[in-house]
Parts: sequence; C-alpha cells; structure tokens
Amino acid sequence: MPSATKPAIYFFFETPVTLKDRTGIKKLIASVFRKEGKKLGSLNYIFCTDKRLLKINQDFLKHDYYTDIITFELSPKGLPIEGEIYISVDRVKENAITEETSFKQELLRVILHGALHLCGYKDKTAAQVTLIRQKEEFYLSNFS
Repeated sequence: MPSATKPAIYFFFETPVTLKDRTGIKKLIASVFRKEGKKLGSLNYIFCTDKRLLKINQDFLKHDYYTDIITFELSPKGLPIEGEIYISVDRVKENAITEETSFKQELLRVILHGALHLCGYKDKTAAQVTLIRQKEEFYLSNFS
C-alpha cells in the first residue's frame, strides 16, 4: 500500500531494457501528477514486446494493430490514481528511428505519455494529440 506522501511507482521488465536513473524518472512521473493537480496512489510500468502488447490491444481494446503504449486506469473516480502502463520496447525502438531521436528520449516520452493519459489527456483527435505532445515536451525539457 502506497504511503500518503509518496506515490508508489514500479517498473517491471518482461523484456530487457536499459532504464538508467530510475529514481529520477520516478520523481519526474510524480511531478507530472503534482503539476497536473492529480493525486497518484500507485503506478506499474510493464515493459514488454510488440507481441505481448498486440495481444493486450486485441483482448482488451478490440484493436488489431501494434502500438507503443496501453494505459489502464484501475482506480475508482475520486480516489488517488492507480494504473498500469504497458510499453512495447520494440515499438519504442522503431519510433526512435522514425522520429530521429535516441531510444532513451523516446522511452522517456512514452513513459510520460502514459502518465499524461492517467492525468486525463487524450490523443484521439488532432487537437488532443497536439496538446499531449506539448505536455510531453514540457515535462521532457524539465528532466535533466
């Protein structure tokens, strides 16, 4: 059970990935929720393969395509946010090449993307995509 002052943020690795400065990343994630005015209880990040995330996408969202991230909010309204965020390491690697950025930078962007979804940001319309991207860039720029 997470404490009242410090949210519980965990990383699980179903596939190998280098994730340096985990403490700093956890502080960044917690700061996103604070700055967005949301109370975070606990959050699990699960790093997996394309195959695993495709299966989750098919089973839970009825989508038959690859994606880099799927976010599940698990808490009832009004309570501190609890969630699970599944990230395809394969997709992040591909996106880093496509976007001409480093794997580390793209992985951080996707980690923030999931946190922003739990803060209420969507990415279904062009305007929503623009806003969530601006938020990602804002928080990335504040991470040293």
